[in-house]
Amino acid sequence: MKKVFPPSELIINEDGSCFHLHVRPEQLADRVILVGDPGRVQTVAAHFDRMECDIQSREFHTITGWYQGKRISVVSTGIGCDNIDIVINELDALANIDFETRTEKDEHRTLTIVRIGTCGGLQPFTPTGSFIASVKSIGFDGLLNYYAGRNDVCDLQLEEAFKQHMNWSPLKGAPYVAVADPELIEQIAKDDMVRGITIACGGFYGPQGRQLRLPIQDPEQNQKVEAFQYGDLHICNFEMESSAVAGMSALLGHRAMTCCMVIANRYTTEMNTEYKNSIDTLIGLVLDRI
Repeated sequence: MKKVFPPSELIINEDGSCFHLHVRPEQLADRVILVGDPGRVQTVAAHFDRMECDIQSREFHTITGWYQGKRISVVSTGIGCDNIDIVINELDALANIDFETRTEKDEHRTLTIVRIGTCGGLQPFTPTGSFIASVKSIGFDGLLNYYAGRNDVCDLQLEEAFKQHMNWSPLKGAPYVAVADPELIEQIAKDDMVRGITIACGGFYGPQGRQLRLPIQDPEQNQKVEAFQYGDLHICNFEMESSAVAGMSALLGHRAMTCCMVIANRYTTEMNTEYKNSIDTLIGLVLDRI
């Protein structure tokens, strides 16, 4: 007998849409671009040849349309892995749960998910304006630890090497290392994006080593992060969503990755506050390649 998802677990709005996104199953494309800023959804959709729907709910803004013969949905997530938990679960529900019967569909529908974001570079070879593809993402947020099977989609050896290198405090919770879909990395990153390890932080200030009035637990955190190397990979950047995107998508059977434009370089202390004028180049690359 099929499992039935009760109303308290799968919340369906009166118009047949999922609870937070307010998107109906037929409005979701197989190719999905995620952005953090709701305002960036329109920036992506401005490239579309035509649009099917435009839906806004809280920080979640969704536009589905067509770009050069490809049907694409662009969805804003807001900031942080907690919001990615909402978005990935609801995207998967739209694709793989029958909203009429509240049961899982017989045939799995695989989504291709690419997050386009901004980040802070951590190496001298990631200056402002660089594009970074997150091959592996170290999650400081702990989100994936709440789901069964997390070890099956994580690089456990990298996890242990990183914790030892950092002298990781158990008070912070266990970091996890999610792995992006390797074929999608090849498809999107090609030869013009830096490939490396990304750290997805649970906050913008302390978790990323920033100190205003509050001191942080490990003042040497960023220096240790910059020095870490695993095989031929360095930790290239900080952002706040890539680990949950890659990890949850892998658990649910979807293809996912994150690519970001560097708007601040923590190594050289540079900052580009006018990045919104230049991220359109990255958007164009992803639209052409997705």
